[in-house]
Amino acid sequence: MEPLQLEGSPKTPHVHFDPVTGLLELKGRSIPENSIDFYKPLIDWIEKYSRTPNPKTALHVQLEYFNTSSSKCILDVFKRLEPIRSAGNEVTVLWHYEADDEDMLEAGEDYSGIINIPFKMIQIAEVNGD
Repeated sequence: MEPLQLEGSPKTPHVHFDPVTGLLELKGRSIPENSIDFYKPLIDWIEKYSRTPNPKTALHVQLEYFNTSSSKCILDVFKRLEPIRSAGNEVTVLWHYEADDEDMLEAGEDYSGIINIPFKMIQIAEVNGD
């Protein structure tokens, strides 16, 4: 199975899903014109990956901002990881947020309450000018 790699843009996050290491990354901003179109290949990739997953899967989410339509799609991504965990594999979501970004912390906490996957909240130092 091939890794999924998408370069980030001002409106879409950087995506790197590696089936060999089980390391999945979603970083940047998520305000695509059409969230469903953007996230569909990610969800399809996870569904395919879930047939023969790595024993350990870690999804790193480090979004500085996402819009409402992205939030539903991100939830769908998390939901596709649940069967991997149900099958006895280790799955963790690592939710990165900046110290002064309470909204992003709350969003992570909200997701962790909905999804049956362990969440780790990781506070990151503020990055000046990217």
